[in-house]
Amino acid sequence: MGKNLILDKLEGVKERFQEVGRLITDPETISDMKRYVKLNKEYKDLEPIIQAYDEYTNVLSNIQSAKDILGEEKDPEMREMAKEELDELLEKVTPMEERIQLLLIPKDPEDDKNALMEIRAGTGGDEASIFAGDLQRMYMKYAESRGWKVEIERFTEGTAGGFKEIVLKVAGNGVYGTLKYESGVHRVQRVPQTETQGRVHTSAASVAVLPEAEEFDVEIKPDEVRKDTYCSSGPGGQSVNTTYSAIRLTHIPSGIVVTCQDQKSQLKNLDKAMAELRTRLYDLEHQKYLAEISSKRKTMVSTGDRSAKIRTYNYPQGRVTDHRINLTMYNLQAVLNGDIQELIDKLQMAENAERLKENVA
Repeated sequence: MGKNLILDKLEGVKERFQEVGRLITDPETISDMKRYVKLNKEYKDLEPIIQAYDEYTNVLSNIQSAKDILGEEKDPEMREMAKEELDELLEKVTPMEERIQLLLIPKDPEDDKNALMEIRAGTGGDEASIFAGDLQRMYMKYAESRGWKVEIERFTEGTAGGFKEIVLKVAGNGVYGTLKYESGVHRVQRVPQTETQGRVHTSAASVAVLPEAEEFDVEIKPDEVRKDTYCSSGPGGQSVNTTYSAIRLTHIPSGIVVTCQDQKSQLKNLDKAMAELRTRLYDLEHQKYLAEISSKRKTMVSTGDRSAKIRTYNYPQGRVTDHRINLTMYNLQAVLNGDIQELIDKLQMAENAERLKENVA
């Protein structure tokens, strides 16, 4: 991509940035909270591009000044200084253009959202539940390393340990944009604790990562939701188990059912259940967007295909293989202890390369 084309795009972005800046101070915009929130987010997203634009135009201006000096100056010392400055500036241009090209790729609007992460045991019986527990521990440790807040929304324990299902809410900076790469089927190859012959078995667990819907993202009509109350079960104290504090919401048009029983207050359970229902309804639309993306890309990176086998954890060889980008690493224990940043970084690089092709085309 040539410099002039980059400048053309950047100037268009700057015009939009200035327009959004005016709109968010307009009383009419401020009175429409949904629009105001959306424009504020757009303004924040455009700021890094405008900063890059200013740096880029400054470098181009200095290059032109150095060339002017070389064309006009007779003093050898001044010419030498101008030549050195020109060489340094020219070295900056290509990396700056590459960074700008990435910044100009349309950002997934969901990347900054918090996320719901569902981990479910798949094929493999008790061993699959144990593996689901291993994945939950891995993500909890990774979230801790990032300074994110994790809440366990609900879970069903496995009969021999781990979980048949566990749902986590993860909150922090750029959570969905990072964890979305974990959606899919994870396979483990190891000797189960219950295996007396020492044979390696293959088990699986599925991970689904959903962007958490904000209140303005989804409008739920009260007459489309059936609310049922019932007594909570499991730990939580006598008052939890003897009052009708648990909530079940059924969204009639979609058939989605959400339950919440972890709070003593029925009102708090209702708030949490409504938040999850919004997220699940929002996810239905988001999946259409992801399906459209996947039709354009060769890799399955972040396309949300939850039935796709994405990664294998092989204990005998101490390796982790990500099948989307054909990456194999021999640091299994570190990965299971939450050190998954390198995997995510490489997946992001692969996706950026795909998105760059789309943007240039």
